[in-house]
Amino acid sequence: MELAKSFEPGDIERRWYDQWEQAGYFKPSMDSTQPSFAIQLPPPNVTGTLHMGHAFNQTIMDGLTRYYRMKGNNTVWIPGTDHAGIATQIVVERQLAEKGVNRHDLGRDAFIDKVWEWKDVSGGTITSQMRRVGCSVDWSREYFTMDDTRAEVVSEVFVRLYEQGLIYRGKRLVNWDPKLGTAVSDLEVESVEEDGKMWHIRYPVVGSNEAVVVATTRPETLLGDVAVAVNPTDERYQHLVGKLLELPLTGRQIPVIADDYVDAAFGTGFVKITPAHDFNDYQVGKRHETDLINVMALDATILPRAQVFGFDGAAKGAIELPAAYAGLSTFEARKAMLTDLEAQGYLIDAKPHKLMVPRGDRTGSVIEPMLTDQWFVAMSKAAIGDETGKSITQKAIDAVESGQVRFIPENWVNTYNQWMNNIQDWCISRQLWWGHQIPAWYDEDGKVYVGRTLEEAQKQAPGKTLRRDDDVLDTWFSSALVPFSTLGWPNETPELKAFVPSTVLVTGYEIIFFWVARMIMMTTHFMGKVPFKDVYIHGIVRDHEGKKMSKSEGNVIDPVDLIDGIGLERLVEKRTTGLRRPEKAPQIAKATEKLFPEGIPPFGTDALRFTMASYASLGRSVNFDFKRAEGYRNFCNKLWNATRFVMMNVEGKDCGQDESLPLEYSFVDRWIIGRLQEVEASVTEALDTYRFDLASQLIYEFVWNEYCDWYVELAKVQLQSGNEAQQRATRRTIVRVLEVALRLIHPIMPFITEELWQTVAPLANAKKTDSIMVAAWPIAQPEKIDAEANARMDAFKDMVNAVRNLRGEMGLGPAVKAPLFVEGSANLEVFLPYLKLLCRLSDATIVEKLPEDDAPVAISGEARMMLKVEIDKAAETARLSKEIGKVENDLTKLTAKLEKPGYVDKAPAHLVERDKAQLAELSDKLAKLKGQLAKLA
Repeated sequence: MELAKSFEPGDIERRWYDQWEQAGYFKPSMDSTQPSFAIQLPPPNVTGTLHMGHAFNQTIMDGLTRYYRMKGNNTVWIPGTDHAGIATQIVVERQLAEKGVNRHDLGRDAFIDKVWEWKDVSGGTITSQMRRVGCSVDWSREYFTMDDTRAEVVSEVFVRLYEQGLIYRGKRLVNWDPKLGTAVSDLEVESVEEDGKMWHIRYPVVGSNEAVVVATTRPETLLGDVAVAVNPTDERYQHLVGKLLELPLTGRQIPVIADDYVDAAFGTGFVKITPAHDFNDYQVGKRHETDLINVMALDATILPRAQVFGFDGAAKGAIELPAAYAGLSTFEARKAMLTDLEAQGYLIDAKPHKLMVPRGDRTGSVIEPMLTDQWFVAMSKAAIGDETGKSITQKAIDAVESGQVRFIPENWVNTYNQWMNNIQDWCISRQLWWGHQIPAWYDEDGKVYVGRTLEEAQKQAPGKTLRRDDDVLDTWFSSALVPFSTLGWPNETPELKAFVPSTVLVTGYEIIFFWVARMIMMTTHFMGKVPFKDVYIHGIVRDHEGKKMSKSEGNVIDPVDLIDGIGLERLVEKRTTGLRRPEKAPQIAKATEKLFPEGIPPFGTDALRFTMASYASLGRSVNFDFKRAEGYRNFCNKLWNATRFVMMNVEGKDCGQDESLPLEYSFVDRWIIGRLQEVEASVTEALDTYRFDLASQLIYEFVWNEYCDWYVELAKVQLQSGNEAQQRATRRTIVRVLEVALRLIHPIMPFITEELWQTVAPLANAKKTDSIMVAAWPIAQPEKIDAEANARMDAFKDMVNAVRNLRGEMGLGPAVKAPLFVEGSANLEVFLPYLKLLCRLSDATIVEKLPEDDAPVAISGEARMMLKVEIDKAAETARLSKEIGKVENDLTKLTAKLEKPGYVDKAPAHLVERDKAQLAELSDKLAKLKGQLAKLA
């Protein structure tokens, strides 16, 4: 195969990915005699498109998959997408709204059909983008968390947990998005700092002239207050504990209670307790067995009559609320209530206050803690559901404590344990239409029947008419089952045996609670095994300034735009379209034009992947720098051009494949062969320990610095002037080292390595397979490390650097060739032809003693070296004089700075030390220049 003159990644990437997939290389061998490597893709939302976090995450996952595949493991990477209940329903509802239709006009079944239609047309965007990134997933195993197989597993798990007493329905406080009309998880809530106020409200003490002052940022919840709390150690207010207060605007009386939750040093020392509208207050109310008074409707408007419940969920009646507030939104009610509080003398003052407001990440609406009927999974350690005697939570804690599941970096264990040890019951129901409908049915009296199917539920309620629960399951419920739902459970399959536990889960820290912990819970509970052995937690990708990438900031980078390139106009359009705050568009456009005046050039997939790998330090977040990506695009070009040079020098010639013919290796050949063994071992260790940053650094330095810049250049000596045995050995070495290097690079840069390997491998007698993807991973052979060759190479490099410095001191331009005289032992003879090549010499000669003249001398080890150059004394004197003048000027300025009164004492120590070091360096340089000038005289 003839290589093109330049590396053009586009055609190569498309061609090779299709060939790999069609050849079935992405599928596991299912060879039970080989160790298994399995990895699950964190299923991206079906509504999503590839972002930089995905590119980072998938580079690591694909790198590991390709590495273990090359090692011969029974390797599988299982892909899938998540149905993303809320996000998907919003997308389809918006499309319907553009046509003047809402889901209620269609009805549930017709709406679900519309969602499936959307999924079939638009839901595959992200998986097609994964192909662009080179992900070698087994597409034959691709799943969707709402497909029939997953639906059966979800129902099976729900029913079993219900039968074990681990799923129940109850009235509890949950995050409620009033715009969506559903409970949401913590992950779907953003805490946004906003300007607000702290209002101080007077609550009179019944039968007294005293009053307490309560500080609150949400006066509208006052209608649901059940108590005012003080700290039990606060001596100021002990006399008030147990007394009653008048609750303004309501005509109700509430008690003063003592609870450790109150911080006596904060605010007034009094805290209003509204357990139906605040999570912390809920816990206080539960401890004191208060009522729960719900004053809001599900659309976050004020009810005409508050609903009263006990903590067991039992209804206890209703309380009339002031009619003036009924039907008002929380904001409108707040305004009206503050007016009334002030008019009635209850409002003391209002002070500006910064507060964190919980908002829905999809809607931007304020999230309300809302008392609603929901389904929960019991998570407390007392909730034991099987014969193990341990709760699902305890089993998941034990899995990590025992080392069966290992977090990398290890510090994330603390985050995991902190959540697990303070875990709350998991709200698994959502008031949506898109999702796994809860497999529960109700009769006319409201009694619930849980079953895998309607027929199964009906058997529990003969003769009764049943109505299915309208709610669907939290998206995280189905994704928690991924470790086994994707491998054939509840049936015993070869895949379950081979791939559970999987080898590693690669994910971000933000879903340790929502996904990682729940997968551990569900898999240990249902399979008695951990879902994975390692959890590799990577950082997040930020922009070049360290800001989190978000659509609202206009700093999102599309990985495909980096791969293909994008013009400025189109980039600005992408960044300013669909903003939640459209007024920011001009600012974002201006910033984009400043950062990318010519748009983004095409980097190609391999350069992008290598960039991501280089950033993959354990657990650290990434500030994405385009300069680094540009550098790795240059690395691709360097590798391509080096291969073309090698091919031009070895094609059609004897590359040492016939080992019966003599081979005479130079010390340079032996050095690069030994270095290759060291790099093979180091890269293998780096990948075994998930240090992609170290692997990429090792590969880069070896290929660019040692192979291309040193070995390929030095090989020209043997190829041009060596005998047949020497040329044969060098050709054998240059192609074999390159072939192995391509295999080492392949897990990180799959496309360019495949293209080059197809050309190089036959010459290296290494093409044992049709693709580098399934070629053997290189195994280091330490016996090939040649200490004597390494020592020679180190000595040679020192000589080269010394001669190059000498050329610089003498002011010799690159085009000037001069003879070199070397004083030293005859052992240095071997270096001369290499020095001549690398140091641009007209000749190089060993002499017994250097001439006694005033020419500069370089010293390297035992060697003393002199360049013999006819110098134009007048020109050289002028050059040196000019250089001396410049140095003297710099010295004068720096000396004045250091002698300035107070500078040394007041300036930062590191700056003073830097200036002193620079002064010494300039002084030394001036002395050398004056010495050279004196010799000329």
